[in-house]
Amino acid sequence: MISLAGRDILHAWGKFVFTGVGLGLLIGVTLTMAGVYRGMVDDARVLLDNSGADLWVVQKDTLGPYAEPSSVPDDAWRSLRALPGVAEAANITYLTMQVGHAGRDFRAMVTGIADGGPGTPGWPPRLVAGRHLTRGHYEVVADEASGLALGDVVRIRRNDYRVVGLTRRMVSSNGDPMLFIPFRDAQQAQFQKDNDALLAQRRRTALNPAFDRPGVPGLREAVDALQSGNHQANAVLVRVAPGTAPAELAARIRRWTHLGVHDRAQMDAILVGKLIATAARQIGMFLVILAVVSAAVVAFIIYTLTMGKVREIAVLKLIGTRDRTIAGMILQQAIALGLIGFAVGKIVATFWGPHFPKYVLLLPQDAVTGLLAVVAICTLSSLVAIRAALRVDPAEAIGG
Repeated sequence: MISLAGRDILHAWGKFVFTGVGLGLLIGVTLTMAGVYRGMVDDARVLLDNSGADLWVVQKDTLGPYAEPSSVPDDAWRSLRALPGVAEAANITYLTMQVGHAGRDFRAMVTGIADGGPGTPGWPPRLVAGRHLTRGHYEVVADEASGLALGDVVRIRRNDYRVVGLTRRMVSSNGDPMLFIPFRDAQQAQFQKDNDALLAQRRRTALNPAFDRPGVPGLREAVDALQSGNHQANAVLVRVAPGTAPAELAARIRRWTHLGVHDRAQMDAILVGKLIATAARQIGMFLVILAVVSAAVVAFIIYTLTMGKVREIAVLKLIGTRDRTIAGMILQQAIALGLIGFAVGKIVATFWGPHFPKYVLLLPQDAVTGLLAVVAICTLSSLVAIRAALRVDPAEAIGG
């Protein structure tokens, strides 16, 4: 029995392969979109892993330093450190901003880390080049995704910082490279007002009669000091002592400090379930659209190839070939086209994935799921061609 699928592929192999390559590029885009979502989730979880914290102490009734603004006193870590069950507590600040270097700007998460040294919560756990921060000012450890090199000078707000160390895969939940600077410098960059703002605030204070109360000397000066001060942190990273349940310690912190506390599971839910939820739904919509377009392309191609072989199909029906055999041959052609497309798509996704600005994580299970989806789409798409083939009149085999 002649295989209609094999015969058609051999007769027009160039057209068939070219069609498979085009379908493969579409499948490659689909796999890349899934990899972008996986990369976003991985970025969020890498951020939590690299912080070295078990608990995040933040401003009450906020979701923490990654999802929304949070401000806590920078001396809160001392009272937290005194609580039973706390192994370490360290201030941290996070500020996503445009950073200038060599005439260009790039977006980065500037992270202020407390004094302590490697192993302190918030410090980068590993370096690929250079050293950690050793001075209290004007040094920075940068992620290599920033494009910075050892010895480069980068400008953050009004100060210049020299790169003394490089890290890898230290990124924010948005994939922005992280820059680690001393905590006091980060406080100034985030909380301290510029000179013009301070002068304007002092003028407003001087014109406010509420601060001229008799018997309260120094009130105006005290208010001015508070307005110009920068004694805040975004969060306190807490490492739990061995043998202590994080949930029990979190409840103790809430009770004694009146601050908000999130454990690892809660922070994961905030980052993955809330912060990137909209992007996940958007990517999901793109995947659905790409699947529908892929199905339409396969259906059109298989239908066109089948209708070009109407006379051959009529001959097969005339000599008594069962409808199931004819349908099976058309289905084989559709699945073969899908397998060629999937192979091309997997190759191109693997090739161009590392060149994307966002981290693309291609997981084996996603590839398996994609292969099964391609086979299912090709099977469904072939139904249109199968229906048309089964309606061919055998008399066309002897017609003009």
